[in-house]
Amino acid sequence: MGEMSLPVEEEERDARAWVGPLIASVVTVVAGFFALVVLGFSAMACDACSSEKAHGFDASISTALVVLKVGFLGPAGLLVTAWGLPWERRNAGRRAMLALTAPLAVVVLFVVCMALVEWP
Repeated sequence: MGEMSLPVEEEERDARAWVGPLIASVVTVVAGFFALVVLGFSAMACDACSSEKAHGFDASISTALVVLKVGFLGPAGLLVTAWGLPWERRNAGRRAMLALTAPLAVVVLFVVCMALVEWP
């Protein structure tokens, strides 16, 4: 008698798996660029300040810029993970959540960096 084997179900490939990560990548890059430009231009807010206020402001804006630049690793990691998940239907929910979280992480990062600045 021949061997009997159980049918192996193959995972359905998700044909639209690239849509969420692509939209999230574009939105995240644009939001990150916007955050960097706004924080960079914020350095001019204290051009007419006294030297004591200016030193505190310059130190805080420098710290905020470093936090922002290093913090971009978080959203980048979320995007890499969203793109790297296998393109199967069972991963659609995870991929969507990772893709949605990346731009939101940039917004949270921007708010944190703006809070770090000692405004004059």
